[in-house]
Amino acid sequence: MLVNSPLPIKGFQKIMPRSLGTRMLLLMMGLLILLVGATGFIGNQVITGILNEYIGRAALNVSKTVSLTGVVQQGLKQMEPEDIQFYAENVRKATGASFVVVGDHEGKRYSHPVPERIGKYMVGGDNAQALVHGQSYISRAVGTLGPSLRGKVPIFSSAGEIIGVVSVGYLIETVQDVIQPYQQRLLLWILGLFGVGALGTWLIAREVKRSIFGLEPYEIAALYRERTALLESIREGIIAINEQGEVTVMNQQAAQILGFTPEDAVGKPIVKLLPETRMLEVLKTGKGEYDQEMMIKEEEVIVNRVPILEKEHVSGVVSSFRRAQDIDRLVQELTSIREYSQALRAQTHEYSNKLHTLAGLIQIGATKEALELIGRESSGYNALLRQLSDQIQDPFLSAIIVGKYHRAMELKTELALDPESWMSNIGHSSRSEKIVTILGNLLENALEASASSGEQKKVCLSMTDVGNELIFEVEDSGSGISEDQQKSIFDEGFTTKTGTGRGIGLQLVQKNLIQLEGHLTVGESSLGGARFTAYIPKTVSKEE
Repeated sequence: MLVNSPLPIKGFQKIMPRSLGTRMLLLMMGLLILLVGATGFIGNQVITGILNEYIGRAALNVSKTVSLTGVVQQGLKQMEPEDIQFYAENVRKATGASFVVVGDHEGKRYSHPVPERIGKYMVGGDNAQALVHGQSYISRAVGTLGPSLRGKVPIFSSAGEIIGVVSVGYLIETVQDVIQPYQQRLLLWILGLFGVGALGTWLIAREVKRSIFGLEPYEIAALYRERTALLESIREGIIAINEQGEVTVMNQQAAQILGFTPEDAVGKPIVKLLPETRMLEVLKTGKGEYDQEMMIKEEEVIVNRVPILEKEHVSGVVSSFRRAQDIDRLVQELTSIREYSQALRAQTHEYSNKLHTLAGLIQIGATKEALELIGRESSGYNALLRQLSDQIQDPFLSAIIVGKYHRAMELKTELALDPESWMSNIGHSSRSEKIVTILGNLLENALEASASSGEQKKVCLSMTDVGNELIFEVEDSGSGISEDQQKSIFDEGFTTKTGTGRGIGLQLVQKNLIQLEGHLTVGESSLGGARFTAYIPKTVSKEE
């Protein structure tokens, strides 16, 4: 761990350009320079080593040839340097060597490119291996002509005695002159390689930038965080698969419904996690599927499947799904809100009419009639409130009944609550919403049916929680429901202008009753219209 780093990581990040293309180009160019530089250095070392080895061996071979020449051996025996000098110079000129020096067993020169140095002792200090040990070798040493690369070979007599040494060498400057053209070629190759690498680096950086839609790393990181937060914030399950049918994304809601953790699901084939899925069909056809019902682990869900298109090519599929009961609950909540809104509208309208009537009576001086109207209106409403307070303990039921009371007043219809009615608390909020939806639709249908009837316009409501069931009975003075209509009143789209089946609310009533494991009966009312009786168990065998 870096504790006192002179250049902290955060500081380094600040001085780096934010553009991904620029950062990639700089990093890859730095790497390229490092690689090319290392390659050039190693290449130069290899070439220099090979050429030095080659020149050294050439010098050694020339030395061996000279050492075996009769002129050299005879000259050493007779101590005649003139013949040896003449021969050595001819060899030097013929081979291009810098010098060909022949010395006796003491290292005294018998030949040298500079004649004045003949008869003097050889310098460099590298003759021992040849004169003492009788070995042939290559050495580097500094002679009278300067630093040189030498091939040293001992001269043996016919009796096998060491009588002298041959030194053939090439000055280092001469060796460098030989190596330099190869180094220049290597440099050109390195520069060409660097140019190609730089172009390739630029193309790669541009392609990477294009493949991520021109986004910078910090923008990609922000999008990833936003995507993760978005996936986990929605109430729907989300699953995405790639072109191979493997799961790439799964949020917590989907994992909860499917019974998997996202970590276990990602990377697995979707058919192993969800055998009944149709995501693979969408992957093949490229056609989306919307609001499709399916069963997942014995639970009904509503599913949408959308293909992921990349230049008209299907590269994956995204599926969103939600429990059907969650959607039903939303519908019920919206229905309840609508019922409350209608009740408030009716109440406002009715009270507005009463206020106008009172204002008119007061203006014309009919004080007695105004007081009678106030007493009549308040007595009926107050009586209903007292009855609800004493007999109905659930506030949601009381609220819907009060709302429908004002709705009845708007329709000039009487809404009566059976004096013997009794209802305790009907359960948790989701159960209460369903029951309120059932009762609200039954009352609304009854009020509409009674309002279109003759002189008697009345709806009677009774309820009880005695026994194991909650029983709600609604009667109206409408025209009733024929046996033929009773067979179709729960069908989607059914409507009649005169019967209580008008308004599709009965379909919603039936759906909620099924969820509560209840049922509905239809019969004739003593008021002349229809009688609907809803039976709802106090407890439900399965969780909602």
